[in-house]
Amino acid sequence: QVQLEESGGGSVQAGGSLRLSCAASGYTYSMYCRAWFRQAPGKEREWVASIDGDGTTTHAASVKGRFAISKDNTGKTLYLQMNSLKPDDSAMYYCAFSHKYCESVVTSAGFNYWGQGTQVTVSS
Repeated sequence: QVQLEESGGGSVQAGGSLRLSCAASGYTYSMYCRAWFRQAPGKEREWVASIDGDGTTTHAASVKGRFAISKDNTGKTLYLQMNSLKPDDSAMYYCAFSHKYCESVVTSAGFNYWGQGTQVTVSS
């Protein structure tokens, strides 16, 4: 069993930065794809970025060049550095881990473990 806990959310003004963290506990050695999703009120959950076990990263077009996903060497901590934040980035942010490689995970249903979320609010 794997437990995930996000932290680092908060309220910032447009143009500001935040760094989200996701701490994993339990047996994480069979986890491969790790990702960040977000969900704003009244909207569907949206994929933000993924990182594979070998460190390969992909980012959604809406955040590319502003956000960067990374993980520590143990794979137990996942990060999301968010720069140049916009009001449209306001959402609850969730981390998720999967037993599969990222290329095999096409929807959020492919992720086995989820955190409870951390709120990010960006004011104009």
